[in-house]
Amino acid sequence: MRERLRGGDREALGELYDAHAQLLYRYALRVTGDWAEAEDIVSATFLEAWRSRERLRPEGDGLRPWLLGIATNLMRQGARARRRRDLALARLPERGSVPDFADEVVTHLADTEQLRAAHVALGRLRRRDREVFTLVVWAGLDYAAAAEALGVPVGTVRSRLSRARTRLRAFAAAESARTAREARSARDRNTSPHRSAAGRARAVRPEPKESHG
Repeated sequence: MRERLRGGDREALGELYDAHAQLLYRYALRVTGDWAEAEDIVSATFLEAWRSRERLRPEGDGLRPWLLGIATNLMRQGARARRRRDLALARLPERGSVPDFADEVVTHLADTEQLRAAHVALGRLRRRDREVFTLVVWAGLDYAAAAEALGVPVGTVRSRLSRARTRLRAFAAAESARTAREARSARDRNTSPHRSAAGRARAVRPEPKESHG
C-alpha cells in the first residue's frame, strides 16, 4: 500500500479511505465535538495524505499512525485559526448577538453530555498532553504508533500520557466534590427548619370559607 501510494495509485487512496475513514471521523468528532468539522477533518486528512504521499516512508507496520498524525496536525492548526478569529471578532464593534446552532446539532448525539464533559476536562490539559491522550485512549494507538504520529520519542508519549491521566483524575475528583457540595446545599435548602415550619403552617392553615353574600 505504501509503494502504491508513493507511486500515485488513486485506487490505493480509495482503499485507504475505506479502511480508515470511520476511525478518523470518530477521532475527529471526539476531539472537536462538531460532526461537520469532523467530516471536514476527514476530507482534509486524505487530501493532505495524497499531496504528501511522496514523503511517506517506504517502510512501516501500518498507515493508521500516519493518517492520525495528519489529522491531529490539521486540528491543531484549526484551533489556532479559531483563536485568531475569536480575537479578531472581539475587536469588532458590537452588532448584536448571532445565534449559535452548534449545540442544537450536537444534542442529537447519544453521548452529548459525556462528550461535553470530556471537552471541559481535556481543555484544561496542555495541548501536547491532550494530543497524546486522545491518540492513545480515543484512537487506540499504542505508544510506538502515537510516537510515530506525533514525531516524538516513545518515552515522551509515556510521560505525557501519565501526566494527562494524573491531571484528569484530579479534575474528575474536584468536579465530583463540587457536585456533591451542590447536592448537599440543595438538600439543606429543601429541609431547612424555616422552610419546614412554613410548609407545616401552610398544611394546617384552614381554607378560607366561601362567601355567600
